[in-house]
Formats: sequence, structure tokens, C-alpha cells
Amino acid sequence: MSFLIEPVMGENAAPSQGGDPISLVLMMIVFAAVFYFLIWRPQNKRAKEHKNLMSGLSKGDEITTSGGLIGRVVKVGDDFVTLTLTDGVDIHCQKVAVTAVLPKGTIKNI
Repeated sequence: MSFLIEPVMGENAAPSQGGDPISLVLMMIVFAAVFYFLIWRPQNKRAKEHKNLMSGLSKGDEITTSGGLIGRVVKVGDDFVTLTLTDGVDIHCQKVAVTAVLPKGTIKNI
């Protein structure tokens, strides 16, 4: 492949010295800003909303879990929630598995 490179560069041409260091720094700043606004900031916002959701759980709320279960909250602990799926069927679920609080009456409509 060296037979193709020599005619392009010429015999007396000096090799290029690289780009401007300011453009490299500017590119890194732009990359960091894109990373922050497209990845970091939305993830922190979602985490904060989920934390508020978990701290706002109370007895009687109808919720859905990450596993797809829908139930009514019977008991709220520090890390766990007791759900009633149907009459006589209670389960214990971690609070972090709660994905959404449903409007009242959703379970009856299903």
C-alpha cells in the first residue's frame, strides 16, 4: 500500500502536525455537554421521581410492579410493601419494584 501513499504526499512534503489543541478541548466540552443533557440529567430526573413515588406510598394505593402485578397496598415498611392481589392473596414486594401508582378503582375495572 506504500506505493499509493507516496505520490499523494510527494517527495518533499512534510507530514501533518495534527490539529489545533483548542479544537480538541472544544470538542471534549461539547461531548461532555451532550453526555450531560442526553444521558445524565434525564436519568437523575427519573431516579428522583421514582424515589418520590416510593416515599409517597400509603395504605390503600393501587399500584403496579415491575413484574406486571397489580395490587392494593396493605402495609408499607421501610424496604418492603405488602400487596393484596385478590381476596386472601397477599404478597411482599420490594419498594423499588413499584413502577406506578394507579388511579383509584383501576383494579375493579380490570
